[in-house]
Amino acid sequence: MADVTFFFEPVCPWTWRAARWLMAVAEARSLDVEWRPFSLFVLNDGPDEEHGEETTVSFGALRLVEHLHRSGRQGDVARFYGALGQLAHEEGFTFDDELVSSAVRAADLGADGAALGDPGLDAGVRAATEAAIAAAGPGVGSPVFVLPSARRGFHGPVLKTVPDKRDGLALWDAVEALAPIDGFFEIKRGRN
Repeated sequence: MADVTFFFEPVCPWTWRAARWLMAVAEARSLDVEWRPFSLFVLNDGPDEEHGEETTVSFGALRLVEHLHRSGRQGDVARFYGALGQLAHEEGFTFDDELVSSAVRAADLGADGAALGDPGLDAGVRAATEAAIAAAGPGVGSPVFVLPSARRGFHGPVLKTVPDKRDGLALWDAVEALAPIDGFFEIKRGRN
């Protein structure tokens, strides 16, 4: 069993920052991360206002994530998402089919790229998204993470920037302490 399950929508920059935080924590604490799809297309029953058709493209990328997950290839999921995030959120390329294809090549996934167009994986992407919403919802978005010590998951963390190592580990410790408290729902600051 993984130390944390992270449900992610690749097109979301907030999710990307949370994922980078989690990757750093996982490395520092030797955590096993299970990467799972979270589709804004599924959540919103079609393209949303903020990301538009990018969520349709992202749904294809999540098919590949589901394919890799079913094969037990979490390291490949992390590499693929890392390539997507680098291109889209760090280098500023448009989240389109070419970006996804570039990420497939960068992650050295070759023939696995056929999963991008496989509608047989749609039910798995939907089921993972629904599992994330059931764990942390209602009213949540991407990302959602679940710890095995907790009955319910969390949406977030929503981060303006990726914290440095000290702050990142402190954030993890706080989250890990709060997760098993069933009566805890949220702490929130206004964004500015």
